[in-house]
Amino acid sequence: MLLHNKVPGCLRHPKGIFLVLFALFFIQISNAATTHKHDHHGNKERLEDGSYSPRDAHHHGDGGVHNVEFDHEAILGSVKEAEKFDNLSPEESKERLAILVTKMDLNGDKFVDRHELKAWILRSFRSLSEEEGTERFTDVDENEDGEVTWKEYIKDTYGIEDENEQRDPYNSPHADEEDKLMADDRVLFDAADVNRDGKLTIEEFIVFISPEEHKHMLPIILQQTLRDKDKNSDGKIDFQEFVGEMAENHDKEWLLTEKDKFDNDYDLDSDGTLNGNEILAWAVPSNEQVAEEEVEHLFASSDSDHDDRLAYDEIIDNYDTFVGSEATDYGDHLQNIDHFKDEL
Repeated sequence: MLLHNKVPGCLRHPKGIFLVLFALFFIQISNAATTHKHDHHGNKERLEDGSYSPRDAHHHGDGGVHNVEFDHEAILGSVKEAEKFDNLSPEESKERLAILVTKMDLNGDKFVDRHELKAWILRSFRSLSEEEGTERFTDVDENEDGEVTWKEYIKDTYGIEDENEQRDPYNSPHADEEDKLMADDRVLFDAADVNRDGKLTIEEFIVFISPEEHKHMLPIILQQTLRDKDKNSDGKIDFQEFVGEMAENHDKEWLLTEKDKFDNDYDLDSDGTLNGNEILAWAVPSNEQVAEEEVEHLFASSDSDHDDRLAYDEIIDNYDTFVGSEATDYGDHLQNIDHFKDEL
């Protein structure tokens, strides 16, 4: 009884409990709604199998949940701009999107077709790489002289002042994974340094941190992939080398899935091995393919009259799909409120 008397009156009634919990929940979602979920995901990150992470790797989160942030960045070409749109009202988002739509419409026919949308998305991907590279460049350029040296890069990235130039980590039994990553970075750094002055301008640095998006860097990626995966040194990658040590940690079903991908997606000449461009097709994600898949998704979400082209109104009416706004975040959280009430 004494304990009961210490409980505030509002908590002695079921509705009072709900109101308090609802208030706490609303505070929580209000804070969440103003927290931007956009983040840079550099293409240079490698997956478990050694291939580069595709640009849309984070398009679908845990459990296949669709992350709309990717859609917004694919249209706006900027993480910063996508964050700004998150804080706009629906009316402001529509007004700004209406201006963008006219720029997407390359032939000025008042419609955006698939080719125009794909071209726009590929342009956005380039802008995203440049934005990320510029931000990273600013972090690494310690003396702010407009160039990045190898010493500045390894200090910022690996936390060391200098590397042991004499040791080859691929022939040293004591080298760890970080040493090998650093050695790979050194090769890519030198390749991006076009004028061979030992420093990277911002343009060269962008190439360095996104080598998979620049054709003249692909031969180096091929060499590094072969070194890591081609265990019998025959210049090709067979299925056993393709799955490597990962096979030990997966079941038979996983192996069958990987074999299907190996045979049907990558081994184009059906000779049982991957070589040259087949290796690159596996190791380097295609922005073209990612853009085509994004076009398909956006058309499926917005082409209401199914005429295989998007009228300006179809895009603007679906502003939350294309660019988002303050209302987009709140809409997601209001669904959570309904779920919360149902549970009570």
